[in-house]
This record gives sequence, C-alpha cells and structure tokens, in this order.
Amino acid sequence: MQKSFIITAGGIGKRMNSDLPKQFLELDKKPILLLTLENLHAFDSQAEFIITLPSEWMDYWKEVLIKHSCTISHQLIPGGQERFHSIKNALEAATGEVIAIHDGVRPFVSHQTLDRIFQDLNRNLAVIPVLSIKESLRKIDVSETEHVNRENFKLVQTPQCFERTLINQAYQQDYDRNFTDDASVVEAYGYKITWVEGNEENIKITSPFDLLIAQTLLKNELP
Repeated sequence: MQKSFIITAGGIGKRMNSDLPKQFLELDKKPILLLTLENLHAFDSQAEFIITLPSEWMDYWKEVLIKHSCTISHQLIPGGQERFHSIKNALEAATGEVIAIHDGVRPFVSHQTLDRIFQDLNRNLAVIPVLSIKESLRKIDVSETEHVNRENFKLVQTPQCFERTLINQAYQQDYDRNFTDDASVVEAYGYKITWVEGNEENIKITSPFDLLIAQTLLKNELP
C-alpha cells in the first residue's frame, strides 16, 4: 500500500524554556525533526512525506536541510491556527492510500511498531499505537479522589494511521476543542478506532526531562 506520512511540527517550545521550537532542538548534533524524518524514511523510502511547519520557520528548516545534506524528498505545508487545521491542510496534499500522522518530536517510533500498524490496516481503517499504564491511577473530583482500574486505560502514541477516504471525510467536520488527536476526530465522525502495541521509546519530546531521556535513547542506538 502506498503510504503518506504527515509529520506535524508546529510546537513553539514553551515547556522547553527555549526560543527555538522544540522540533529544532538537537540530539547528537541533529534537530529532532530531522531525526524523525530520517527514521520514517528508513522504514519506507518510497512513502510520501509531508511536514507541517509554522510559516515563519520554513526558511530555518530549509537551512537545516542544507547544513545536514538531507535530500529526503518532502513537501512543506504551512501550519494552521490549531493542530486540526494544520492536518487538514496537509491532507489536501496527501496522495497515499493510507495516511500516517506522526508527531515531529517522536523520533524513536520503532519499525516493529510501524509494521504492526500497517499490517493491522489491512483489516481495519483506523489504527493507533498504545501502551499499557504501569502506575496506579486515581480520578480527581474537586476535593475527592477515586481509584480507577488502569487496565481500562491506555497511553496513546503516534503515528495514528487511517485509510485515505475515512480520514479525509472525518476532517470535513468543524473544529472542536475536544479534538486532542486524529483518532478523536475520526471517532467524532462515527468510526471505531482499533489499536496495536506501541513501543516505550516512542516518547514525545516536550520538556527538558524528555530531552534527557532522548539523549540516553540515542546513545543506545534506538530505535
């Protein structure tokens, strides 16, 4: 199946306490976004790659590509007001039979996880990677707390992958602030999401602590 990877990179680095957006912070002298692109390209060099970026950072990205001699073919799409709008813009350019939407600051999704996702897409139209929760959970309600069964909950990762027609139709809905990811958009459209096991290394790098973890993962040559 022909794949389109949409890589979202609209962050501005608030939690990193950095003037440089988090996707451009470096791990082993390479920007995180570049590591993400290289990892997905290594998985499928024939896939279509689309990156959403704030318009004001596109020239910076082009300089990054020159500096690191990156020749991976990809399209740049201006980001929108919200992530929802950025993805909607990118979907108009995507031509693959299946669309995989991935966070630009998740450079360590394993190829085994990607294999599981795309194999499941042979049977289902909407597949996401998840992890089981190890810690105990409690529901907080004003001043009261209540234990909840962690077996009933999962941590959600990306890429979230969909059959082309389904994800395009789902994104014709009006924006809702409850759309926290692409799966929530598809669910609101009325379609059931299926899941496969993700990988623990597939962290979203959004804080200085995440950056420390990522540096350790990179030293151990993951993914």
